[in-house]
Amino acid sequence: RFAVSVGYWKDPYIQYFVRQAKERKAPEINRGKLQWDWGHLTCYYARVHGVSYLIKAFLERTECNCQIVNLGAGMDTLFWRLKDENLLPKKYFEVDFPMIVARKIHNIKSKPPLSKPIMESHSGDSLLIDSHSLDSSRYSIVGADLRVPSDLEEKLKKHSLDVHLPTLLVAECVLVYMTPQQSANLLKWAASTFPVAMVINYEQVNMRDRFGQIMIENLQRRHCNLAGVELCSSLDSQRERLLGSGWENARAIDMMKVYSFLPQADVKRIEALEFLDEKELFEQLMQHYCICWASKDSSNL
Repeated sequence: RFAVSVGYWKDPYIQYFVRQAKERKAPEINRGKLQWDWGHLTCYYARVHGVSYLIKAFLERTECNCQIVNLGAGMDTLFWRLKDENLLPKKYFEVDFPMIVARKIHNIKSKPPLSKPIMESHSGDSLLIDSHSLDSSRYSIVGADLRVPSDLEEKLKKHSLDVHLPTLLVAECVLVYMTPQQSANLLKWAASTFPVAMVINYEQVNMRDRFGQIMIENLQRRHCNLAGVELCSSLDSQRERLLGSGWENARAIDMMKVYSFLPQADVKRIEALEFLDEKELFEQLMQHYCICWASKDSSNL
């Protein structure tokens, strides 16, 4: 929300899910901390644009005759942003733990700018909503544990998942919290369930070097365990995990590479928002996150 509030990108819906960020100190105070914060904001910017680029490419190829399953979606606002751009797939699913889902549904029910677009895109029978799930004709939120693919599939099918439709699965900083076996089971389930599918995974990479170890130690101090971090050792390990789970093609690029692909006029605009001249820390941070994507494509999309 802070990144949106200072103009990194537009998201009119995040304000309904996240409280106002605390005011930040002037740039001359604690320069190292600010450089770190700026690096993260710019990394978020590259992530939002990079993931969005791949999602829109999939929607374009399928002419929106597809479905999206957002895994570990949290308070993500993508459904509303796609609706504003007239880019909604046939059905958009979100999955997260029941506790997170309950919070999101509460926000949707209590805030008309969130509930109205769902009603506008809904057709047919009455919209179903309870504390742990929401189901409309175009948008569903499902409370489930991604570590149990059989339970996930059963709940998605109850909400009209169509395994014959081209399907895009999105996971942003999700798989790294599962053990390698658990994430492999999820990826294998997806690859074996959908004849035409794509998966986008955003998470850490190059985690075996000193910078990566410091990142892990910082998270551990906050009692945040990256159970799947061994698969984040390199771009090759990220690709191999996807290919080893039954996906036909896989690619992975670090966020510095993504940043270099973004429209340079907009990059200059965001760099001017909070300009700091020390780029080394920023580059190190960007080299420790990546976007990976894989496809399985019986229709040659």
